[in-house]
Amino acid sequence: MRVSDFRTFNGSQVLITGGVGFIGSNLARRLVGLGAHVTLVDSLIPLYGGNLFNIKDIRERVTLNITDVRDPFAMAYLVQGKDYLFNLAGQTSHLDSMTDPQTDLNINAAAQLSILEACRQHNPTIKVVFASTRQIYGKPEYLPVDEAHPIKPVDVNGINKLAGEWYHLLYNNVYGIRACALRLTNTYGPGMRIKDAKQTFLGIWIKSAIEGKPIMVFGDGLQMRDFNYVDDVIEALLLAALDPCADGKVYNLGSSEVINLKQLAQMLTGLCPPVQFDIVPFPPERKAIDIGDYYSNYDKFHIELGWQPKVGLEQGLAASLDYYKKNFDKYCQ
Repeated sequence: MRVSDFRTFNGSQVLITGGVGFIGSNLARRLVGLGAHVTLVDSLIPLYGGNLFNIKDIRERVTLNITDVRDPFAMAYLVQGKDYLFNLAGQTSHLDSMTDPQTDLNINAAAQLSILEACRQHNPTIKVVFASTRQIYGKPEYLPVDEAHPIKPVDVNGINKLAGEWYHLLYNNVYGIRACALRLTNTYGPGMRIKDAKQTFLGIWIKSAIEGKPIMVFGDGLQMRDFNYVDDVIEALLLAALDPCADGKVYNLGSSEVINLKQLAQMLTGLCPPVQFDIVPFPPERKAIDIGDYYSNYDKFHIELGWQPKVGLEQGLAASLDYYKKNFDKYCQ
């Protein structure tokens, strides 16, 4: 087990794609606190989760470049002189990837190749951490899912995210661009999109709870899931950036706290009485790409880099509810 010294980020030059989004903004806040010089790249396209309120408290301490990662000329300029690139920009909606597959391909695959080419040509010493997803595994053949599990995506998003991930590993192995990928599970917390379910179903659940509306649980509610609070994910990203052990590798994130969706709804409504939840049939378009039970084995990341989630689910849900009760209008206009 390794322990990295986050003081290494003091004075470093850091680029975050998707930097005004959920995870990117939380990462930026942590890096600013560590003394890094942070540049955020975000297209601020309304459907993709970027929200300037996410960086209100650090706006004067970061450089914001409003551009699209699909712009190869902008990215070629922006990667220059950077020590670290946290590559978090992406199209996250599984349903949107099925109705608009070309856009998903352009953002989650083609743009990733373009970004890596920019690194190869203009900054080959940069370290890149790519935010991948558990969606690439598809419907689990066994649980918990480890990194050796077969890869069988059930939607366009999973296929394109897999391509983006493998581009990073290829450029690490062939060109020496130090890169790794973290396969995120259900990440939640302050700053996530809650106005709809494009980013995570838990967001729309929190919105319903705050509005006093019943939470809709699809299927029988027995689907198993694991969750990571955003602070734990930030810790994982920082560890992966600093430790050369991660170069050229993929790691699962996850939690030992596994829960089914009915239990999760009970926990959330218990924190927000008198809200209730309803078990409802799957909409056909969601049922077609549902993966059933999923939870991760993250032993590899724990053993090699020392990562361990610290925030319990009930604690994280309570903190999330408190944040959105105070800032609801900033996320649901």
